[in-house]
Amino acid sequence: MSSPKEIDIHGFKHIKYQSETYIREEMLSKSANFYTWLDKRRSVREFADTPVPKQVIENLIKAASTAPSGAHKQPWTFCAISNATLKTKIRAAAENEEKENYNGRMSERWKEDLLALATNADKPFLENAPWLIIVFKRAYELDAQGVKHNNYYVNESVGIACGMLIAAIHNAGLVTLTHTPSPMNFLSKVLERPANERPFLLLPVGYPQDPVYVPALERKTLEEVSVFYE
Repeated sequence: MSSPKEIDIHGFKHIKYQSETYIREEMLSKSANFYTWLDKRRSVREFADTPVPKQVIENLIKAASTAPSGAHKQPWTFCAISNATLKTKIRAAAENEEKENYNGRMSERWKEDLLALATNADKPFLENAPWLIIVFKRAYELDAQGVKHNNYYVNESVGIACGMLIAAIHNAGLVTLTHTPSPMNFLSKVLERPANERPFLLLPVGYPQDPVYVPALERKTLEEVSVFYE
């Protein structure tokens, strides 16, 4: 007897999950290939001016929105910006904050650690990249009557969604850079976002310049980042 396609639990519809499973050899191959492909991802600061279709950006956002979230509240808003005037405003405001960081807020040790990344207070990629995706976390929701409703595990949920967004960008053959100007409140003002939304991460998205160079960095080994209890 076949299982029903949907059942009722506590008054809510649950549908039968259709899983994909693999034999051991295929699982090993797929997991190794995925790691090898993802290991090619790099943060890029120099973007070509080649246009990226809006539909691609829409697909990237939809992919990120499949992320798990606390109580399935999906506490995120993705603001996608291609408007040149807005990008110029964002760059100017971000560079003002970054200059404050480099000229006093950041410790000398921090600045030394950034030398290998060849970054500074100038952020031309905020104008050069064809798209900026700014991720806002939704601290709470307001219903039609103005009543506040909490979201749960907001930072964790939005962080997972951002990781999936970065992977989706890489999968599309595009590049990005995680940019977190601090403080980021200016993004709320420039984009006129509501009070329940707080800026979380800024991602420029586009094609890399040709040629483009990235730091010759090494990732930590498996032994350095994991502990197995068997």
